[in-house]
Amino acid sequence: MIEPGHPSLSIIQQCSLVSISQSAFYYFPTGESPLNLALMRLIDEAFLECPFYGARQMARHLRRQGYPDGTADVPNGALAHHQKPKTSEPHPQHPIFTYLLRGMIIDRPNQVWCADITYIPMRKGFLYLVAIMDWATLKVLSWRLSNTMEADFCIQALEEVLIHFGRPVIFNTD
Repeated sequence: MIEPGHPSLSIIQQCSLVSISQSAFYYFPTGESPLNLALMRLIDEAFLECPFYGARQMARHLRRQGYPDGTADVPNGALAHHQKPKTSEPHPQHPIFTYLLRGMIIDRPNQVWCADITYIPMRKGFLYLVAIMDWATLKVLSWRLSNTMEADFCIQALEEVLIHFGRPVIFNTD
């Protein structure tokens, strides 16, 4: 949509007209490094064998496999699906909502739904999976796969579930 050699509109003006930042126009996506892909595959394989491994146990497993000690030597994102310290500390200016499910008895369909996103390792990268479940029946109501973390595939899954099952009392996501 943007023509770098346009005779009367600069790239900045064209970006403004189509509501994208100039950096988005120049951005060229890069794939995961081979080391990062190898680490993610190793972590996924270990997790399938030992789903109870936490971050420390997984780090020990990586050391036993000959990978660097500590995350300082591991590329960013290699352990991204493991919780980092202080990830649940709220921003001081963000509102804190009451957790509505504490002590609640969930005993009927459409009372509480949940949604989450994870990734599935593939030969050259990974796919993102979003799933929406009913907590009472433990049924997966809708799911979608995507090769990007854009919100579109999540919205499609949500629209489908709303059409087929109506609205829940509570929709719980993180």
